Amino acid sequence: MSAPLPPLQPDPAWLKAFAALMARIDAALGPAKPQKPVVVCVAGGAAMHFYTGERYSRDVDAKILARVMLDPQDLQVAYHGRDGRARLLYFDMQYSDTFALLHHAAYDDARPVDIDDIDARRLEVRLLTPVDLAVSKLSRFSEQDQDDIRTLARRGLITADALRQRAEAALPDYVGNLERIRNSIDIAGGMIGKADR
Repeated sequence: MSAPLPPLQPDPAWLKAFAALMARIDAALGPAKPQKPVVVCVAGGAAMHFYTGERYSRDVDAKILARVMLDPQDLQVAYHGRDGRARLLYFDMQYSDTFALLHHAAYDDARPVDIDDIDARRLEVRLLTPVDLAVSKLSRFSEQDQDDIRTLARRGLITADALRQRAEAALPDYVGNLERIRNSIDIAGGMIGKADR
């Protein structure tokens, strides 16, 4: 039996802007009903915001698991945040997971998310699981990535053991410096241990 999924906590105004982006991607699919849904798998800061309600992300890092012609001009939405300030959310057309550490089953295991006015039979929106989200942050491992891993741990969404197991299982497919990535795994495990206390 799998653990219950954590509740999602995105800001309602941000979520409305996100839904507008997904509606534009859905419109780009055209009028024909696809034989199976086109999957959009969300990673990065946007997935962090869904899980924690923290760290507003200006861009949506996501992999579309199909060939879709998108117009970058259509993939930005203005909205007002909780603080009343005007904000912009855009779909990052430059996002690539090529050099990220990512488990081979990350997209299959990703969590489906219901988005208002989006027919999941046409466009299925998923979020990387918290552990796969944390694993994906080990490659670059910037200060922001480390903060995100700490936040996921503090919220009880990941454990050091789960991160290590998933990351080590992803190593055979990793394109990069293995010594550096193993060091990142060790550092992240220690950070998670401290965040749990």
